[in-house]
Amino acid sequence: MDSDKRDAILEAARAMFSRLGFRKTSIDEVAQKAQVGKGTVYLAAESKEDLFYQVVEREIRRWQAEMSATIDPKRPAEETLRALAIRAEHHMNSHPLVRDLLCGEMRKVLPRWADRFDQLSAAGRQNIIEVLRIGIAQGRFRDDLDLPWVASVLQDLHIASLLLHPGESDVARMKRAQVGLDLILHGLRISERASS
Repeated sequence: MDSDKRDAILEAARAMFSRLGFRKTSIDEVAQKAQVGKGTVYLAAESKEDLFYQVVEREIRRWQAEMSATIDPKRPAEETLRALAIRAEHHMNSHPLVRDLLCGEMRKVLPRWADRFDQLSAAGRQNIIEVLRIGIAQGRFRDDLDLPWVASVLQDLHIASLLLHPGESDVARMKRAQVGLDLILHGLRISERASS
């Protein structure tokens, strides 16, 4: 299968899954939207579940690449974490598949695929881990941090804020994120006594 046709199928599937969800989307609808035959869709994916996973994986990889553009090792790590949080917030609001993956919804929809979705969620934390490493190298964060665990906590707190305050204005959400991040950063930073 040529890459243009495969991209058309994955893009059509993304649009359908984003709008209707996994259960309400059919392979027939994806084929119609992609302007290909149903059999052609099955050349791109073994099953509806596989197609869904490929779409979600593609979305996470795109999100990760977009977020990595925010990372600048010359910038203070705290500022970069704030910028990542803001950018991630905007992205998740406009990309429901990324939001649903990170909020654990995919595990409910396809429990047999939970391990794969967990791996995608972990891939989504790689940018946070990179910023934590930069913060350690800059001497701004403690060097005894368990980076994957701290990244997971940061991501979970961000997601919890999204879930617990739906419909909150952008200004209020950003203020909440700022306060939460400031509290967390206090625990990440090297204390004044330790750095002297």
